[in-house]
Amino acid sequence: MSNTIPFIEARFFNPAEGRIEFETRLKKHLRKLRCGKIPPELLTPISDVEDADDGQGPDLMDFIGISAHDATRINRRVMRLLERRKAASGLEHLKSDDRARLEVLKDGVRLISIRNEHHADELAAALHEDMPWMAPATEVVWHAMRRSWREGAPGLRIPPLLLDGPPGIGKSRLARLLGKLLSTSTTVIEATGENASFGIVGSQRGWSGSYPGRLIETVLQSRIANPVMVVDEVEKAGRATSTNGHAFGLAEALLPLLEPLTAQRWSCPYYQVKFDMSWVIWVLTSNDCRLLPEPLLSRCPPIRLRHLTLAELQAFVRREGAKRDLSETSVEAICEILSHPSLQRHRPSLRVAARMLQRAADLEQGPTLH
Repeated sequence: MSNTIPFIEARFFNPAEGRIEFETRLKKHLRKLRCGKIPPELLTPISDVEDADDGQGPDLMDFIGISAHDATRINRRVMRLLERRKAASGLEHLKSDDRARLEVLKDGVRLISIRNEHHADELAAALHEDMPWMAPATEVVWHAMRRSWREGAPGLRIPPLLLDGPPGIGKSRLARLLGKLLSTSTTVIEATGENASFGIVGSQRGWSGSYPGRLIETVLQSRIANPVMVVDEVEKAGRATSTNGHAFGLAEALLPLLEPLTAQRWSCPYYQVKFDMSWVIWVLTSNDCRLLPEPLLSRCPPIRLRHLTLAELQAFVRREGAKRDLSETSVEAICEILSHPSLQRHRPSLRVAARMLQRAADLEQGPTLH
């Protein structure tokens, strides 16, 4: 289910209404005004002229001329009208290609919602069935979905999630699965990448090589107001520095987006236009949330997660093996390898199991060598 909501604080006017169209309308309006002031006795000779709007003949107004003085006044008024429209749009500072890029938002964007509380129960059950060790996170999502329905919200609203736990337990996988179950778009940003803050929110035009961020690009491509935005290993993000020496960190970029009131009128650094980002579903992951600043933790209380047990890891392998149509022999061989004492000392992760499954699939489904 989805509704459509306004997303951008801007006005989009009909591009077909330009200078010539306005001049034509004003000239026609002037003729109408003067037509009403013509003495009745002068109308008699042409009273039988058909209306030009019918396309069958000239209109009375066609006999009323427009002087050069009239044309100059009309032109001035048209130019003032166009300037006021440009200012009212909120997009006058943008280049034509950027304005065209934002044109897709003029009719609003979709807002993913759930059908009822039973639907929320089904989605939560699907999450838990696939990744039962992530129960603390699944429970938060479950209650948020039910709350959205009970409160009559126009769409699904899930508070920002901070999944904190050891590496390789499937934190970003859970976020991707959530996006898949909700049928919304999902974007994953690696916080360890260079200039992660700019990668998410974009950079101002004063910065060298400025560009829009992944957040606004995700909405522009999907036209969905509540995509799942995943920031992986958020505690490892560095700080970007501008050419004039100003530092800009990921936490500073995220704070206004994680607070619903400020996110509702978030100003994009690149487009310099306000957007409603209050519906975005944020999923942050970390291996050690103690490295994160307090303001971020206050907006995203950490959800503590644990290592998988061997039984949970083997159950995952069997489920994934069935989805990939792997033979039972291959699946059980992987489960046996994962249970080997040498691997157990290092706590085999979901990543290790996923690589083994992919290798088995390549061997079983690859071409036969002669």
